[in-house]
Amino acid sequence: MISYISPTDSPHFKAKKRTITILGSTGSIGTSSLNVIRHNRDDFQVVGLAGARNIELLAEQANEFRPGVLGVYNESLAGELSSRLDSGYCPDIVYGTSGYENMAMMDDADFIMSAMVGAAGLRPTMAAAQKGKVILLANKESLVLAGDLIGETCNKYQSVILPVDSEHNALFQAMQGHEFKGVESIIITASGGPFRGRDKAFMSKVTPEQALDHPNWSMGAKISIDSATMMNKGLEVIEACHLFGISTDKIKVLVHPESIVHSLVGYIDGSLLAHMGTPDMMIPIAHCLGFPGRLHTGLEPLDLTALERLTFFAPDYQAFPCLKLALKAFESGPDYPVVLNAANEICVEGFLNNKIGFMDIALLNAKALDEHVSSRVNSLEQIMELDLKTRSMVRQWIEA
Repeated sequence: MISYISPTDSPHFKAKKRTITILGSTGSIGTSSLNVIRHNRDDFQVVGLAGARNIELLAEQANEFRPGVLGVYNESLAGELSSRLDSGYCPDIVYGTSGYENMAMMDDADFIMSAMVGAAGLRPTMAAAQKGKVILLANKESLVLAGDLIGETCNKYQSVILPVDSEHNALFQAMQGHEFKGVESIIITASGGPFRGRDKAFMSKVTPEQALDHPNWSMGAKISIDSATMMNKGLEVIEACHLFGISTDKIKVLVHPESIVHSLVGYIDGSLLAHMGTPDMMIPIAHCLGFPGRLHTGLEPLDLTALERLTFFAPDYQAFPCLKLALKAFESGPDYPVVLNAANEICVEGFLNNKIGFMDIALLNAKALDEHVSSRVNSLEQIMELDLKTRSMVRQWIEA
């Protein structure tokens, strides 16, 4: 685990009412987080909400929860947000990267929900780590880009990371009460997205609308496309390596179409512990918000008698090359995942804008890795410089 402080040692877990800032409050994770908080209002005080460009929804959330600070993408949106707030409610409104970083460091918040999408979440996550916060991490890119650096920062400032991603939260729960030295392997499950069982010929003609139509989960556009290419699963393997200090050879990915078993931990005695639940992000979110206790979610419990079957099979690396690219990147050195993530974000953007085809995402990601010359990424500045350089290069390829 990157960093862990026992709840008996950390004052953040002892407070009668937990104070929280949600970065990415208008996305799927953010809205689900607020739904959990609505079911447990006496336990939480929302002190900050950041929602980037979705001003209408952010205003609704702000008028309901009345946090003292709000965050948006730029200054013009700050003015628009202000005009939508209730009369007499006058919070501070910050904007841009520096605004998000300041929100992550606010003394008023003990818990930071890091739910911004993509590399944009790295700087706020790092800022929260430097302030000794409890970080509820839904932004996997933070660890993909800077896992070692964030780990060092958490240990230095006694920050705590609790994994929100359903797979990593499942692993975290399955490891509780067990010595880590007894872990033999971990299994991360994948739904297979909307195209499991399809061949390359079919996927070469896939449209953005088809790729966005996930069969089990309700997610934002970027994550939905990553799920369709299985890049999301590759990034999750990298995230798991950093979170749990485990090598890729001890991680297995299995396609599980029903999305009921979220991940499994194998132990040296032959035991295999699984976490099961309906495919709803409110469950892992509630676990992190309430840790080490449990919270109400309002969800119906899983009915095992209604399940016809639970199936598992190996992923098709030929049809979904992005999964293998992520493993290759992690094993090549800490700079390669930075390149892969940057290239992928630009490729997903290009696909959604109908500038490239679905299978071009993997081709351009592979090209970016092949053309990258190994470089040092020992600081946040070096990571962001490589990120920007890669984005510019891949944009030029797409436009050409």
